[in-house]
Amino acid sequence: MAKTIVNGDFREPLTSSTAHKLFHTTSTDIHRGISTLFDPSTSLSDDELESDLFRLNLAIACLHGFVQANWTGPDLNVQPLDVLQLEFITEEALNQQAVAELAYGGEPAYHLARAATFLRLAQILLDVPYKRCQSVVWWQLRTHLVHQEVLDEPVSLPEATLRVFEQWQSACPKNDSAELAGRIILENGLLYHIFRQDRAAAEHFVCAARATGLEYELTGALGKRTKFQQKDLSQLVLLAEGCLPEDRINSSESPTTQTENAVVPENLALNDDTLLEQTEFTSSSLHSSRTDRLKHLDPSNQPPLHPLDQCILLSLCLNVKNTSPSHGLTSEQMSPFISRVITHPRNWSIHTMALLLRSRLESTRTRTVERSTLQLQALVNQIPTTMEADGTNSAPVLERLRYFHSIPLPSRWEMERELASRYISLGIIRSALEIYERLEMWEEVVKCHVSLERSDRGIAIVEELLEGSKVEAETVLTRGKAGTSDPDKRRRVLDTTREAKLWCILGDLQPEKAVEHYSRAWEVSNQTSGRAMRSLGGYYFARNEFPQARDCLRKAVKINTLLSRSWFILGCTCMRLEDWEGAKEAFSRCVSIDEDDGESWSNLASIYLRMGDKKDTGEDSLQSTSHTNKMLAFRALKEGLKHSYENWRMWSNYMLIAVDVGELAEATRALGRVVQETSNKGTAVVDEDVLDRLVNAVTRAPSNPDEAVDTSADDSNAGDAKLILNPNEGRGLLPRVLDLFDKVILPHVSSARVFRAYARLMTWQEKWDGALKAWMDAYRESNAGKIARGELSVVDGAARDIWIEGVGEVEEIVDVLTNLGPRTDSGSGTGKKWRLQARTIVKSFMTRTRDSFEDDSEWNRLENVSEELKQVGSD
Repeated sequence: MAKTIVNGDFREPLTSSTAHKLFHTTSTDIHRGISTLFDPSTSLSDDELESDLFRLNLAIACLHGFVQANWTGPDLNVQPLDVLQLEFITEEALNQQAVAELAYGGEPAYHLARAATFLRLAQILLDVPYKRCQSVVWWQLRTHLVHQEVLDEPVSLPEATLRVFEQWQSACPKNDSAELAGRIILENGLLYHIFRQDRAAAEHFVCAARATGLEYELTGALGKRTKFQQKDLSQLVLLAEGCLPEDRINSSESPTTQTENAVVPENLALNDDTLLEQTEFTSSSLHSSRTDRLKHLDPSNQPPLHPLDQCILLSLCLNVKNTSPSHGLTSEQMSPFISRVITHPRNWSIHTMALLLRSRLESTRTRTVERSTLQLQALVNQIPTTMEADGTNSAPVLERLRYFHSIPLPSRWEMERELASRYISLGIIRSALEIYERLEMWEEVVKCHVSLERSDRGIAIVEELLEGSKVEAETVLTRGKAGTSDPDKRRRVLDTTREAKLWCILGDLQPEKAVEHYSRAWEVSNQTSGRAMRSLGGYYFARNEFPQARDCLRKAVKINTLLSRSWFILGCTCMRLEDWEGAKEAFSRCVSIDEDDGESWSNLASIYLRMGDKKDTGEDSLQSTSHTNKMLAFRALKEGLKHSYENWRMWSNYMLIAVDVGELAEATRALGRVVQETSNKGTAVVDEDVLDRLVNAVTRAPSNPDEAVDTSADDSNAGDAKLILNPNEGRGLLPRVLDLFDKVILPHVSSARVFRAYARLMTWQEKWDGALKAWMDAYRESNAGKIARGELSVVDGAARDIWIEGVGEVEEIVDVLTNLGPRTDSGSGTGKKWRLQARTIVKSFMTRTRDSFEDDSEWNRLENVSEELKQVGSD
């Protein structure tokens, strides 16, 4: 039985005497549930292990029958009624019941999924306790993976289910078979990929490569990419070599022969007048290779890889796409992975996935968009057929299913949906509309009608479906000539999750009745429709009705915990209501689902700071926040900045918190980023208060390095006392602050306060020339300097405050020149340049302001300074 199933023949085992014994009907009322139609725990053999194996075989046959019908093709030669042998029940009714039971977590299953009963039977058989067959846990995982693809949105599995698989995977011996070990880890990673936990998925993909011994490196080699290219340029190439032995089924053939004889989907030619079909590498030498073992590989002639290694490369390629969507190199990084797989086709499903990924990459480029669309169309067309376009036999079911669980291959309807979406991107709306109508994806149908400015038609379609006056395609085909379009009967077969979704679509289309329609969806679904509560919560949020929005969104995330957008809006709602604990939980969920969500990290940091607010006391928020919460905010912003590196406002917040918690080295880095980012946008912004604190942290420490010796070492190390440099003060912080001034701030900012801070830093280092220059720069940017140059007018008493401030600045610069001037003369006592500078400064300032302020009581301060300078000169 197992061999028959592996070879892709499901009819024989599913209609065998053993299957009849298991599926012996005990009820004919399918509305009580498919699980009530037979006893799944029926003993199939006197031997306990053999009974477990029989049941597992039949579960796998059901699962793979469903996969064949909806993913890999060709069309299935056995139907659920051939297995259950129910009288007075149609395939349509049975399939509708299965679809209704497959709805999970408030998300409906795709209602046109073929032979959905088989997936439901697989679930029922795998839920029975197995006493001797431990690998059933693996098949449960595979069933969950397939089930997630049938739902509108992925839904998190119960913690207990995930824990069981993790424990089984940890206990599973890894040394017996590298291929099995790699498969287990890879498929677990694909589960995280479905749940959009990209970092966890990436870790599993890398671990899978280690388990199989796959070595790979993305590097560069000289080559040509266009037909008219004269000079060889560096081209990205993926070097990869595996260690897995050849698979047992084709062990008689060499890898090269298997590649040549592989029956795979057609790889359409590019046929471009400029671009080559693939990169032509003109040299086998590499620019650099960190892996010595891969240096021997010729980029243009690498050996074929084991199919499982190809699956791992495609999974790694998926991760590149998910973790760096904003990078310009995303497609450039993915292309070598895909090319490495496409070059050596080994398996139908793997090659289909590789061509699909290439099609997605090429859809955004003018020169490749045509092949992208045609290739996708060819992939859609090849699924149900047993013959290729040229008349040759297509790949057998065995080859199509063999690596199905090791790649994220889309279902038939998802691939057609993608083709329709591609048509929309090209402006071919009507062709997309035809596909969506055939697939009965009414939400997309409505969007197409809205794009065609026929929103009234979209509303009419949804209303007809809800009334039962519009009969869907699958029902029409099943009922045939004897079909009855009785609305009452139609409503009975329309499962609640789909009806709720239709009410939500109607609510989107009719904002004036949105609350009524969303509420009706919630009632129809027996309060299980997450979509209804998500829509209603968003509606209230947009209208600032935050208490109602919070209630709805809490219900939504309780039903489906994987949708980060719902958690985000809930967090924002809680912030508006000052519900800091609720907001913290919501944004914590956001970053646990998507670790690259910089905005959620920023909001989480803001919440930590507000959680310590002392209301009605008038205290500053940051002052009243506990140190623990400040550190949590600091870490949250640090994580968020990894994914929002160009957000200068986040850097500014990070800088302030870093100063407050004493992480001055990080504050220095943050201040530099703020200046760089704001200068790129026009005017550089520098927080002078923070800058002064950084300079103070340096200058308050001893300037002599010998005075910073650690004398607190224990007795055993007392003789080996070492210089301790704290990175947040003194000489440990000095290099960072100097770089901040020299490389970032001074090239972009001219401010008196900035120059004074720099002067203090130079003075602390006893760099007298630099200090004096900085003080002079500060004077030129001060009010006194601008007055002396005529750039700032003080013509009457109304500007007296500015003038008095200028007087103080003149006194200050004269004192600086008096103290630092002799030091810049190297102690010779003969230099007079600083005296001349001081006299010129005082004279210029007095000349500019004499007419307005000579009679002022403060004028004598300037005369006193002038007299003192004359005495210094005479001395």
